[in-house]
Amino acid sequence: MARSSSGQVAAASAGPGGWPSLLRLIRFPNLLIMALTLALVQSCLLRPEAPRAALLSAGFVLLLVAALSIAAAGYIINDYYDVKIDVINRPDRLVVGRVINRRHAMLAHLVLSGVGVGLAGVLSPVLGAVNLGSALLLWGYSARFKRLPLVGNLSIALLTAALVLLPELQLRTGTTPVWVYALAAFLLTVVREIVKDVEDMRGDAEHDCHTLPIVWGVARTKWAIGFFLLCLVLLVAGGAWHSWQSGNWTLSSWLLITVLLPSLGMGRYLVRADRRHHFARLSAWCKWIMLTGVLSMILAAWG
Repeated sequence: MARSSSGQVAAASAGPGGWPSLLRLIRFPNLLIMALTLALVQSCLLRPEAPRAALLSAGFVLLLVAALSIAAAGYIINDYYDVKIDVINRPDRLVVGRVINRRHAMLAHLVLSGVGVGLAGVLSPVLGAVNLGSALLLWGYSARFKRLPLVGNLSIALLTAALVLLPELQLRTGTTPVWVYALAAFLLTVVREIVKDVEDMRGDAEHDCHTLPIVWGVARTKWAIGFFLLCLVLLVAGGAWHSWQSGNWTLSSWLLITVLLPSLGMGRYLVRADRRHHFARLSAWCKWIMLTGVLSMILAAWG
């Protein structure tokens, strides 16, 4: 017993504790982006005539808490299963097992998942089912799917698209642009997840993962990335053209400058990428494109 306790103390002292570690565990910046996405979908795409009332409604607040709880639980369970891999790929960001006890991490995951599913179920059976499915898919992704070629990538992309659609599933307004944004989020997430697999090849290979770059090789995987990136480019180009035709020139220009051109730049950079830091840069590039795409919802409300 004493031996185990001293080991835990030594593990805890190996990294910073307290709130910074907790916020790193649940990916707090990512949760802020998710909250911003839900808020803009609700206020700019679905309820542009009354954005303040839309954001302050009890139903939306509960939906927001439920969605972020599921997301935070997903990050925790992912780190729980990835301790050995993260020691190789991201040793400076390791939290579970070093700062936070694995048993406590699992408990936090179960509590947050229960809160997310319970609150969504109170709002509607459909939302409850979506959040339950999301929680189970996140568990499956962390335990198994992420180690399979393309399955894990598509799982996370599907969950990202579902996040965008949550306010629409609650209000059921029949707003088409929400589905377009969800599809764009799906495609960009697939691109980023495959890029991250290339970046993390060394640690994944040492722990019997069969991600796309390990099974196909980097060269063929780049073709897969290019395919999904091309689909995204065509979708954004179509959206920019439709906005221009509808008279929303501001949105059209924003999409062209901050989403389409960077996406094309990514494609050009992808052709030459052959080092880990190249793919790390592509992953960061995806984050910025995703952020500018989310912010474009503000301009979409003007159309």
